[in-house]
Amino acid sequence: MNECLISEFSLHEGKTVTIKGWVANRRSSGKVSFLILRDGSGICQAIVERETFAGPYEEIKKLPIESSVIASGRVVAESRSPGGFELHVDGLDIVQKSEEFPIGKKEHGPDFLLNNRHLWLRSPRQIAIMRVRDALVRHVREFFHTNNFTLIDTPIFTTTVGEDSSNLFSLDYFDLGKTYLSQTGQIYLEAAIFGLGKVFCLGPTFRAERSKTRRHLTEFWMVEGEMAFFEHKDNLELQENFVTYIVQNTIRE
Repeated sequence: MNECLISEFSLHEGKTVTIKGWVANRRSSGKVSFLILRDGSGICQAIVERETFAGPYEEIKKLPIESSVIASGRVVAESRSPGGFELHVDGLDIVQKSEEFPIGKKEHGPDFLLNNRHLWLRSPRQIAIMRVRDALVRHVREFFHTNNFTLIDTPIFTTTVGEDSSNLFSLDYFDLGKTYLSQTGQIYLEAAIFGLGKVFCLGPTFRAERSKTRRHLTEFWMVEGEMAFFEHKDNLELQENFVTYIVQNTIRE
């Protein structure tokens, strides 16, 4: 029996496959249960019919959200289902039954969601955000490598002020005095251009200021580039090409 990902269903239409994932949602009638399964690559609707299912149907009918399962069945094209395919289940093993999932369809406040961040990451919106971020980072690297830049991983602990000393995070560095969380990798890139010509960094930067506004972030990832022998016009052209490249390629996905 073929084990596959939900994203690969188009390659297995009409075949019997096995998938491993979690119950993202569920609804049931007397004779049929509809499970929305998620495996990290995508989601699909899995149909379990009482008359054809060999296992304990009543247990499946009441399966808690976010339970872990291994489902086997036939892949069938269905335009109304998520991803365009559904799974007609003939076997389903429950790996683990979850407890009551605290995040429901009702509106939740930001404090509640952040306190349950590890669970909130399973929601469709958060999954989409993580996929967009992944694509952006990949295309940032592709753009710079295509244009003959070299990646420089700049230090996170620094002894120098990159921008503004008033918003530095400081900490004791053993018995050697104070060190700071990086505000920028720019000063290291400036040193690197004399050996490598064109360099960039992409990594975490920090600001010691409250983040509960739209204008401030305590921690974020920043991309920076430094180029030798670049005039202002060259810099503007590079920035325009960079933004165009990462936006267009991310949208295509």
